Amino acid sequence: MDLVIAIGLQLLYGIAHLALISLGLAIIFGMMRVINLAHGEFLMLGGYTVVVSTNAGVNIWLAMLVLAPLVVGIVGVVVERLLIRWLYGRMVDTLLATWGLSLLLIGIVTSVFGASTASTIAPPLGVVRIGDYSVSGYEMFLICVTAVLLLAVWATLRFTRLGLLARGTMQNAQMASALGVSTNRIYMVTFGLGAAVTGLAGGLLAPVTGVLPTIGATYIAKAFITVISGGAAILAGTAAGSVLLGGINGIVTFLSGPTFGEVALLLTAIVLLRLMPRGITGRFFRKSL
Repeated sequence: MDLVIAIGLQLLYGIAHLALISLGLAIIFGMMRVINLAHGEFLMLGGYTVVVSTNAGVNIWLAMLVLAPLVVGIVGVVVERLLIRWLYGRMVDTLLATWGLSLLLIGIVTSVFGASTASTIAPPLGVVRIGDYSVSGYEMFLICVTAVLLLAVWATLRFTRLGLLARGTMQNAQMASALGVSTNRIYMVTFGLGAAVTGLAGGLLAPVTGVLPTIGATYIAKAFITVISGGAAILAGTAAGSVLLGGINGIVTFLSGPTFGEVALLLTAIVLLRLMPRGITGRFFRKSL
């Protein structure tokens, strides 16, 4: 029984990990149709914010939960105002522009922090014993935080004026503008929100993964695979894609090792998109948010 609980928690962590790194991309790509290849670098910036802040004496919880999303959210707003605002409706151009942005961010961070040594932070909360097995208390915390974050984003989009205006603007910007909505401001805030969520994810994962200037490359493929496999529904798609892909990745990793787990995740996504080209929510949960 203890083994089953330990394995179950590891599977939940794999699912939460995918959902956490994908949620910000789901907002920017899923809602705004901006192919943000700098998504991994936004995660990296969140991680470095935590590293720099804690080295300066800031409490780790304040650094992860407040400073990381705040700093990356501000970066996102600046990027949207200076670069992305001119490229809406031109997906290939956003791909090329954000690819260049990712290279720029990697170069800047490498120049400041160096390229060879990973910056690490000891995960808080220690280890939780389950019979003869031990589970990271911080990984259990991440599972809970991911669930709360998904609920918070859902509530924001579903019940707040900002969520209503954002969904309306993304569906029909011309109609929203005709009704007096400042679509430029909505685009800016939505992109900033997606960046802030991404920064929060990067900050929360920093104690688990460590931080390198090139660590974004390990995130970006998984995030895009999860979001595209999930389909058009932002939250339902992200959650469904994370459960399916994260569950399969976790099971295969437990049985055969992490390399085969990554291969199984990719093969599952390929088969899924062959059978359901519009993703999971293209066939199921069509009316979900």
